[in-house]
Amino acid sequence: MKLISKVLMNVVVRATILLSTQAVAEAPPAASGHDGVELVTLHAEGAQIYECNPDSGNKSEGRALTWQFREPIATLTLDGKSVGRHYAGPTWDYYDGSGVKGKVTTSAPGATSNDIPWLKIEIVDHRNNGILSNVTAIRRINTRGGLAQGSCERAGDFLSVPYSADYVFLRGGM
Repeated sequence: MKLISKVLMNVVVRATILLSTQAVAEAPPAASGHDGVELVTLHAEGAQIYECNPDSGNKSEGRALTWQFREPIATLTLDGKSVGRHYAGPTWDYYDGSGVKGKVTTSAPGATSNDIPWLKIEIVDHRNNGILSNVTAIRRINTRGGLAQGSCERAGDFLSVPYSADYVFLRGGM
């Protein structure tokens, strides 16, 4: 009986290690790695805005119309309270007056075909002193929604697609 218990325990331990290793290997690159010290994680609720324009990849006449990303607009919350906003740039403003602008460096698919990608973002500009003053990178994780679906019929039309995400603000490494 002791031998069976030891064998069973060994199988359980190995399975746990295998599953843990597999979960880390399958995590989107934007969610993994050591990007520095976490300063704050803010939840975003808002919309990804798209504009109907001719497909830039097709240079022939009569180009098909496609939804092309224009800008985000979102409220940033902490513990259920509004603390800032996120908008074109991409830019994040915190209620203490500090703000950052970033540049996407890495992208990984969201959990479903409706979810915007998880991102790593390098900070390229800081404004004012406050909680975001020392931020060097941001990770966008836990995305839900936000991707344009379907065809657009008329150039210049806009589409607002609701989304949510968590933005992890980091100091150090990239």
